[in-house]
Amino acid sequence: MPNRQSKIEKLIVELCPNGVDFFALGELCNPLKKGTLKTGELSDKGQYPVINSGRSWYGKYDEYNNDGNAIAIAARGEYAGFINYIDKKFWAGGLCYPYRSKDEKIAKTKFIFYSLKEKQEYIRETLVAHGSIPAINKSDVDKFKIPLPPIAIQEEIVKILDSFTELEAELEAELEARKKQYEYYREGLLMTNNSVKKIKLGEIGTMVRGSGLPKKDFIESGVGCIHYGQIYTYYGTFANKTKSFVSKETARNLKKVNKGDLVITSTSENIEDVCKTVAWIGDDEIVTGGHATIFKHHENPKYLAYYFQTQNFSDQKRKYAKGTKVIDVSAKDLAKIKIPVPPIAEQNRIVSILDKFDALVNDISIGLPAEILARRSQYEYYRGKLLNFKENVNK
Repeated sequence: MPNRQSKIEKLIVELCPNGVDFFALGELCNPLKKGTLKTGELSDKGQYPVINSGRSWYGKYDEYNNDGNAIAIAARGEYAGFINYIDKKFWAGGLCYPYRSKDEKIAKTKFIFYSLKEKQEYIRETLVAHGSIPAINKSDVDKFKIPLPPIAIQEEIVKILDSFTELEAELEAELEARKKQYEYYREGLLMTNNSVKKIKLGEIGTMVRGSGLPKKDFIESGVGCIHYGQIYTYYGTFANKTKSFVSKETARNLKKVNKGDLVITSTSENIEDVCKTVAWIGDDEIVTGGHATIFKHHENPKYLAYYFQTQNFSDQKRKYAKGTKVIDVSAKDLAKIKIPVPPIAEQNRIVSILDKFDALVNDISIGLPAEILARRSQYEYYRGKLLNFKENVNK
């Protein structure tokens, strides 16, 4: 890496000693085709991936509306402003802004992607309007300025950053294989005992629908809170500490979460994330807000949270999921889902086994997750250094 970086430094001195010109994204790129698809049109057996408003694929479809080498920026929802690069034929949904460079000899699409990715958090913080549904306007995206060094520098930077992402992809593929193994054992432990009667969730506990809690209410310290969006992006199967806090005054108007309760996402941009669940195992009473449902019960909370990850639970929630652009499962329908409820001693035994597997594939302090985090941090560090261009003011 140092040798490559010194090569870039020499190229900068040689080709752009006074800095580089910055251009609006709309000047460098053409918008690409996109089209809205209903959830029912997607299939796991589809040939082409669909990118929409999420961080990952929305599903698969039998047609494509764009070739690869493209950028897609999420337009609406929890991930508004999130930026993806797609290297294969794909379908761009209605809730993203797809782009490609007008001329690869002048501005490489992959370089533009890395430049945007470096500023992703800034874009999400400053350009996304946080109403009832977060959204970013295409006109604001088109105006966003991108540094444009000579093509030789672009190519060298892309090579360096690609090497980081390729290594991370290899590690993530190995981690994914371990996760598949974990899922296999989880399904076996939770699904093979046919002697255990399945009971509706509503018969073993109570569903409480949350309300309120915009992100603007967050403060540095106070009463712990779980925002529904954080369940997608931050929390794992269980938690004993919260990422965010609200004041005591705000907390009074929010629904309370006690030790052992599950906090369940009621809405999502996709069917996979709806009903994603975190078990609260902390001692303190915390709060949650809108688009979340609290499940109060007397079972082992981790056992329930693990079961919410099974294929059987997923199959059942799909029957009750409603909506196209925003997927919702009501608290009333969630209470109808049936799960096996063995005695507490058996629940505890299953949890003790699954906790070990969960740590192996999710604990960021050990093993592959820790190595991936280290590589990602290294990549982000070098990306910041490589893309920190001085603007040419002597045009």
